[in-house]
Amino acid sequence: MRNSLSRRIALKRPGASDLASLEGEIAELEKHLPASSDQLASLRNRFDELLRRSKQVPYIDPIDLRYRRFEPVPRPVSQAVMFCLMDVSGSMTEHMKDLAKRFYMLLYVFLKRRYRHVEIVFVRHTHAAKEVDEETFFNSPETGGTLVSSALVEMKRIVAERYSPASWNIYAAQASDGDNSTADRATCTTLLRDAILPLCQYFAYLEVGADDEGQRIGFATHATTLWQTYEALVKSGSEIAMRKVNHRREIYPVFRDLFRRRSETAEQGSS
Repeated sequence: MRNSLSRRIALKRPGASDLASLEGEIAELEKHLPASSDQLASLRNRFDELLRRSKQVPYIDPIDLRYRRFEPVPRPVSQAVMFCLMDVSGSMTEHMKDLAKRFYMLLYVFLKRRYRHVEIVFVRHTHAAKEVDEETFFNSPETGGTLVSSALVEMKRIVAERYSPASWNIYAAQASDGDNSTADRATCTTLLRDAILPLCQYFAYLEVGADDEGQRIGFATHATTLWQTYEALVKSGSEIAMRKVNHRREIYPVFRDLFRRRSETAEQGSS
């Protein structure tokens, strides 16, 4: 703007106040002098000249912005937050929690290699959810029923308070034995579809089972309540990575498969 002011002064561009003052003077004389007056004609010619000059010399010219043009530059987000969600009700054994812990560790290593700064948020739940530290998350015993939606509500609250999607890449990994109240299915579906998944770069559900579950003979395996809920979302188009594991040796192959598929999807989207 400083350059534009200097240019207007040098080129003698009339200001708006000059035009308004001259126009007012002409209007006042028109009340007392005939329209054919030489004085009025001279002032009108002067006004027309000033108006012409104001149009010829623009207020802002591209040359004024040569060195002070501000253009938005995208800034890559170099930080990520990893939400660890886990059911800690009585049906979750120490073996199941160990499987979950190993999966979380792999996810953390994966994110650390891709982002400069990574934070972890631990949310555990029974019928109610709470953000806790790592030690409490994995080791403190809990009792109570199971209400998965409570963990999703708590994650939504924490994101709103501390992790704006404009500044953070948000990842979530949920571990459960698949148990959930059937009355909670609709709430979970709505929360995930409308509130959680739109915020996340990636959402993974790991269903953990007993060590000998896959070796039982004569027992039919049925999809759990939570698996059915998430599977229905996937079939409707939601992006949820889902896997079942029973033994620690399955953790790394499952993790590698999940994130290999993610890399292939990203490459296809960019091609």
